[in-house]
Amino acid sequence: MKRFRSELSVAFAIVALLIVLAFLAPGFFTRENLSDLVLANMPVLIVALGMTLVIVTGHIDISVGTTFAICSVAAGEFAKLGLPAVGAGMAACVIGAMLGAINGALVAYVRIPSIVVTLAAMVAFRDALRWITQGAWVQDLPANFQWLGTSQAASNGITFLVAAALVISIGWGLRNLPAGRSVYATGSNENAARLVGIDSALVTFSVFAITGALTGCAALLNSIRFNQIPSNAGIGMEMKVITAVVVGGTAITGGRGSIQGTLLGVILLGIISPALTYLGFSAYWERAIQGLIILCAVGFDAVRSRLERSAGDFAERTA
Repeated sequence: MKRFRSELSVAFAIVALLIVLAFLAPGFFTRENLSDLVLANMPVLIVALGMTLVIVTGHIDISVGTTFAICSVAAGEFAKLGLPAVGAGMAACVIGAMLGAINGALVAYVRIPSIVVTLAAMVAFRDALRWITQGAWVQDLPANFQWLGTSQAASNGITFLVAAALVISIGWGLRNLPAGRSVYATGSNENAARLVGIDSALVTFSVFAITGALTGCAALLNSIRFNQIPSNAGIGMEMKVITAVVVGGTAITGGRGSIQGTLLGVILLGIISPALTYLGFSAYWERAIQGLIILCAVGFDAVRSRLERSAGDFAERTA
């Protein structure tokens, strides 16, 4: 039970919020609204899976929103060149992985702090994209790109299945595969991980590249829902993704976290924004609430770590 304490807290918060909405805004539970809510948050969930890996290793990536925009535009442009939607999506994933690999190489091998690397990448890549596109949206997309060339219902089903498969596979891998244990070991104590034979630099490089690839996948699944792609997509995504991961119980200092916690965090954050609208509050409160959630989660984690250290010191003195 102690292991899942953070996840249970988020689950209780979700249930409490839904109860409030059931009494004060029953219109929230219409089929159309719930369907839109799920589809809108599938890309956030997929990016958050990668962000969980990055934060568990003790790093952070605030460039995912920019990577999302680049991959979205790239997917649209490749589709216009004649690639099928799946091919355009694979190209977007490769581009995302390459951008993530650049960040990962600078963090893992050049030893530049991840906050510095990804902040620079966020600004540089976003401005480069703005210069290349001149702010223009990708329009005149081929018919076989929207909804993956299928019906809307089939495309939505594919999106859900892809997200579910990623949640299950990454969650299982973190718990059961040596590579997953290496991620936790690197985040817990990088020097100790290196001493037991784990290539912690390779682990760090890999999680950044994987996060970039997942961001490319998310960009495709989001882009196929519309008939044009904005060049400024993904603005604010990094804030929502990081908030979801941290509120789901992943320690911002690394070494602890779970995919099920991230899933619950995405659900909670996904509900908050439309809930504010249904309850009559301004949507501008969403960012403030996200910031407050991060502050509370990090503060709680810091207090818990201090108490655990104090208990350990006390046990050593009394042994």
